[in-house]
Amino acid sequence: MNVSLGRTWEQYVAEQVESGVFNNASEVVRDALRRQQEYFIKLEALKHEVGKGSDSVRQGRISRATVDDIVRKAG
Repeated sequence: MNVSLGRTWEQYVAEQVESGVFNNASEVVRDALRRQQEYFIKLEALKHEVGKGSDSVRQGRISRATVDDIVRKAG
């Protein structure tokens, strides 16, 4: 696979390797892709939970608790 990053990203990758955080450019790119994948997995889970909440509201299942009430109950 051949990828063109552009000058800005190539410089960033080089800086990461030079800093010693990563051993080579491939590690930088793999780490970025892993983080992006994790982000999208979390985003999908959040969308799912928001959907569940919206469904609850549409069905009339709502709470009148305030944020303070919830914090007090959790503490």
